[in-house]
Amino acid sequence: MTARATAGTTLRATAQDGTHPRPTLIRESWTSLDGTWAFAHDDEDRGLAEHWFTGGTAGAGGSTDAGGAAGADGSAGASADRPDPLDRQIRVPFVPESEASGIGDRGFHPVVWYRRTARVSPPVGHRALLHLGAVDHEAMVWVNGRLAGQHAGGQTAFTVDLTDHLADDGTAVIVVRAADDPHDVDLPHGKQDWEEKPHGIWYDRTTGIWRSVWIEIVPDQHVTAFTAETDLARCRVEVVVDLARRPRPGTRVRVELSSTTDRGTEQLGAIELDAVEPRVAGAVEISALRNTQARDRLLWRPGHPHLVDARILVLASDDDGADAGAGVVRDEAFGYLGLRTVGVDRGWFLLNGEPCYMRSVLEQGFWPDTHLTPPSADACREEVGLILDLGFNAARIHQKTEDPRLLFQADRQGLMIWGETANAYTYSPRAVAALSSEWAEIVAQYRAHPSIVTWVPINESWGVRDLADHPGQRQLALAMTALTRALDPSRPVVSNDGYEHTGGDLLTVHDYCTDPPRLRAHYADAAALERTITGMGPQGRRPVLDGASELGPDAPVMLTEFGGIAFAVAETWGYAVVGSEEEFTERVGGLFEAVTASPVLAGFCYTQLTDTQQEANGLATADRRPKLDAAVIRGFVTGEAGA
Repeated sequence: MTARATAGTTLRATAQDGTHPRPTLIRESWTSLDGTWAFAHDDEDRGLAEHWFTGGTAGAGGSTDAGGAAGADGSAGASADRPDPLDRQIRVPFVPESEASGIGDRGFHPVVWYRRTARVSPPVGHRALLHLGAVDHEAMVWVNGRLAGQHAGGQTAFTVDLTDHLADDGTAVIVVRAADDPHDVDLPHGKQDWEEKPHGIWYDRTTGIWRSVWIEIVPDQHVTAFTAETDLARCRVEVVVDLARRPRPGTRVRVELSSTTDRGTEQLGAIELDAVEPRVAGAVEISALRNTQARDRLLWRPGHPHLVDARILVLASDDDGADAGAGVVRDEAFGYLGLRTVGVDRGWFLLNGEPCYMRSVLEQGFWPDTHLTPPSADACREEVGLILDLGFNAARIHQKTEDPRLLFQADRQGLMIWGETANAYTYSPRAVAALSSEWAEIVAQYRAHPSIVTWVPINESWGVRDLADHPGQRQLALAMTALTRALDPSRPVVSNDGYEHTGGDLLTVHDYCTDPPRLRAHYADAAALERTITGMGPQGRRPVLDGASELGPDAPVMLTEFGGIAFAVAETWGYAVVGSEEEFTERVGGLFEAVTASPVLAGFCYTQLTDTQQEANGLATADRRPKLDAAVIRGFVTGEAGA
């Protein structure tokens, strides 16, 4: 499939029905490689030694080897001396553990291989880029038998340049090897089970390609990233544009911001900068923000998710020596941003400088047939719509990074997101390196989404289970908070969601007391809250460690996990299990009433949105059907039940 954007109206171009794999930075055309690929498990890890990456490669002189060339569906003919080792087919981007992939094998398979042929012919002065949305955990990529790229980190996107590996006719036989040892506790597996069958709160594993794969043709010099940070006090937007290579003299970068509504398009501001380094930064003055009594129409917030279109141009001298001022466009890309600020003050979470009560739900982001990969762009739109329909204004993405297309829907529909990552299960120097390096990539790749309002690098001391008594683990929690602030000082950071805070900007508590009166007593007033957070905590872990730095007495307190009431007809798991709709209504309603009545909490996060495999404690079933009337749940969530 080749998709084409509509230049000029960037937000509409970005949307493309929500199908673009990287909606925060798009160009005029892109080609999806989702679909059928050749596939094989490699349980004995023989593929490297046996050169599985050479199957179907182009022959000598760059001509395609007719006897071994892969077809459009990724199949390859067997050679005379060896059968094709990639003799199965898989539907990318769905993982082989899922039914949607066509494989549906949930056993232990730590190494897998993929192959697909593409034909691309980049014009002179252009590059053909292969984008892989995420491959869990380590990936090697060959093009026509030559190693073209490697990447470690199962939750982030990476890019491989195909150009210098193409055959003369533009053929690229792409082979991907993915390795993910399910028993390697140093790696950030999140909710992936180390046992063969899911148990407790752990789910089926995710191995290999689990996000979209796509090809893009770009100029040699092009934009690789665009981010923006709103400075409301100075009525401007600070923008950063990253370029693919060191710019030649005379190269300039131009950023144009506009606002499109039913009344037409309003030009908000522009800036043109000399590109001296590959990273180009400047500030776009937004005069429309100067009237502070009228600026709300431009600000992003739940209920009013206004997005601003961004057009990014790379301008350079032409071959005749004309300067960039002549308007020679080398690259044109489109993005968007939300004019909004977030912060904390006096016990409140602030959105655009004003208190914002967080009504959040825990989002596992797991679907029955596709697992951690959303089934479709429509599913992303519907997921965000469901959360909003149930009365929530935020979601905490739990132990994973979410598909950018779902985050686009959060941007577009006005849902605040807490950005999290999968954690490891142990502490070691290797685990520290894996967490910190992948987290740095996550923040860099996801910070362009205005819906993300908070960062959570560690949850419930996962991977640092002994940090209360282990200086190294305690320093890691401190370091991850500091690293996050260094990478993105514009958003609050939770140092360790749930308990054992070492610092950060929010004090978050997990409390799975399932008796409404007892839960209410924990947060009834300031004195009750003091008892809760200064003792051993509801989960038997100190909410705040002694000597926690930078977590002051005015930090907002949020109950970021509670509930967990399971109601299902089959065998299930939950923090409490009820047997009827009436009991479910009474228990869930009582817990919400206990929390929303608290005068000292700045927000909450209910566990959880949907049933997920054996963990049937969702407000909705695994196929996204609310267990109660949506209006009833909305009344619980908003505190307006019975009003």
